[in-house]
Amino acid sequence: MFEYELHRIRSAELRRQADEARLVREAVRSRRAARREAREARDAAAAQEAHTDRRGRRRLPRAA
Repeated sequence: MFEYELHRIRSAELRRQADEARLVREAVRSRRAARREAREARDAAAAQEAHTDRRGRRRLPRAA
């Protein structure tokens, strides 16, 4: 009987750990999505303000 109780306790602990890991993964996923949306919104706003689509490109070639 003692071994069965230990098994049940261990099983419950593993379930708690799995639930916690799921919550952590979900939080990380939602933070990444929020950052991605913010980055896309920032890039869209910058593209609308830019005078050209060639952002970050040099106008003249570099001298050798």
